[in-house]
Amino acid sequence: MNRLKELRQKRGLLQSDIAKIIEKSDRAVGQYERGERDPSSETWIKLANFFNVSLDYLLGKSNSEFNSNKIDNFLNEEMLGMTKEEYLNLPKEQKKQIRDFALFVKNQYEINNK
Repeated sequence: MNRLKELRQKRGLLQSDIAKIIEKSDRAVGQYERGERDPSSETWIKLANFFNVSLDYLLGKSNSEFNSNKIDNFLNEEMLGMTKEEYLNLPKEQKKQIRDFALFVKNQYEINNK
């Protein structure tokens, strides 16, 4: 089970929109959503990056959209402008915003350095 269809619909996108992003046919996207065909690893990564979710979430192996432990353990005081304790005391939504922004910056860097 994967969450491709759920994420696509949640964002109001058509299969053809996703097909353009991953450079595949509309039919292939439909097959991916129904589990009739498995995308390549490269395609899964493109989809996870586009939807800004973890691969585990996209593949239905986790209920957490982000691998927050990995990011939370990596962030430090210099990067955050606050202590780790201050960061850990933030509400869940604010931590998510920080993680989202960190992933956005990473993705922009990768796009600009292709």
